[in-house]
Amino acid sequence: MHEVNSNYIVGLVDGEGSFTVYVNLNENKSRRVRVEPKFYIKLIEEDKDILYKLQKFFGVGSVYFQRDTRPNHKNCYRYEVYNRNDLNNVIIPFFTKHCLKFPSKKEDFKIFCKLMEMINNEEHLNSIGLKKMFLLKQQMH
Repeated sequence: MHEVNSNYIVGLVDGEGSFTVYVNLNENKSRRVRVEPKFYIKLIEEDKDILYKLQKFFGVGSVYFQRDTRPNHKNCYRYEVYNRNDLNNVIIPFFTKHCLKFPSKKEDFKIFCKLMEMINNEEHLNSIGLKKMFLLKQQMH
């Protein structure tokens, strides 16, 4: 089994990780959450132990099963951090200190940090801020 250290995590996230923010511009108030930031890694079922090691390393987040019914695809497990405090206090500081290597992943992380800053400043609570966030999110891969 792999040793989980900062270099291993950076490599794993460069290849398999994702920083994303779901931004819902729909004015329909039936959906309570308008903005959902997430950091996640999805791996095939055989590699799920690595995700539990990540969860233990960071001390935050959840690991859960994700069924895949598409032909020629395997079931997966996903390590996900969506709690805003955990993202702000654990995930962002880690990847600020231990830089990602892939230019596209670095750029996504930079945009993710900007979006989190906007959330922290409550810009997502008004329509102008929400629209700005939606446009910024479109720049992510």
